[in-house]
Amino acid sequence: MRLGVLDVGSNTVHLLVVDAHPGARPLPAHSHKAELRLAELLDDEGAISEAGIDRLVAVVQEALEAAEDKGVEEVLPFATSAVREAANADTVLARVQKETGITLPVLTGDEEARLTFLAARRWFGWSAGKLLVLDIGGGSLEIGFGMDEEPDAAASLPLGAGRLTKAWLPGDSPDPTDVRALRRHVRAQIARIVGDFARHGTPDHTVGTSKTFKQLARIAGAARSTDGLYVQRALTRRSLEEWVPKLAGMTSAERARLPGVSEGRASQLVAGALVAEAAMDLFGVEELEICPWALREGVILRRLDHLPTP
Repeated sequence: MRLGVLDVGSNTVHLLVVDAHPGARPLPAHSHKAELRLAELLDDEGAISEAGIDRLVAVVQEALEAAEDKGVEEVLPFATSAVREAANADTVLARVQKETGITLPVLTGDEEARLTFLAARRWFGWSAGKLLVLDIGGGSLEIGFGMDEEPDAAASLPLGAGRLTKAWLPGDSPDPTDVRALRRHVRAQIARIVGDFARHGTPDHTVGTSKTFKQLARIAGAARSTDGLYVQRALTRRSLEEWVPKLAGMTSAERARLPGVSEGRASQLVAGALVAEAAMDLFGVEELEICPWALREGVILRRLDHLPTP
């Protein structure tokens, strides 16, 4: 069957269309996305502006039309931290439902972490052993650890690249004092939960998902996306530590000229790199492997698990 997963994230609204069947690998058929940066559209009271809601409704409608055009049988919609934590979340969800007909479930941070972990486990398989999965989104950082498809430990922290950029790094080229303050904040937040994971043992394999990790790996020399999904891509802590001060000293335009960095994400890359560096350091990770699958694929896989086998 043809499924469409509609991800209302903190940075983008992304419709991923796949051809999927129980027991088979989902095959991507179409991708439709619009950059909204909802995490950066919150006002001083933490609410999404009227203009932001209008734009969200329009983009969701466009995605639903694209799903119809591509013959999607079922749309699996969900929203993440930007909507979840908005002061006017109920108003936002009501507007989307009224004007598009779609009821938009809001995932908890724990659900995000667990579904992302499921996607990574299915991608790497049982031979990867105990997995530590790190995912940096626009609004939050998700962490999962375990041996099975359900992680033994999962956490979600408000350390998304978009959220932190807005709150801590104003201006185009961040002030070194602001970068240092954000570094302290990020490390203090992550350090609080490291012990919850450490009691479950040492990971056999550490995985990074999300656009932030993919961009950082590409900057550090990993293969291009055009080289295909199955090329192994990794990011070392050493290379990341070398790049963090370089990125902090650049303007957004200069970062956008780096390999693999999109113009829309360039402004968030310093905050994302600080989170990645802190997580790898505090969890004792020297190298992680980039996983092509993440939350959207986890949602699809969970849905397939509940379909009857033909």
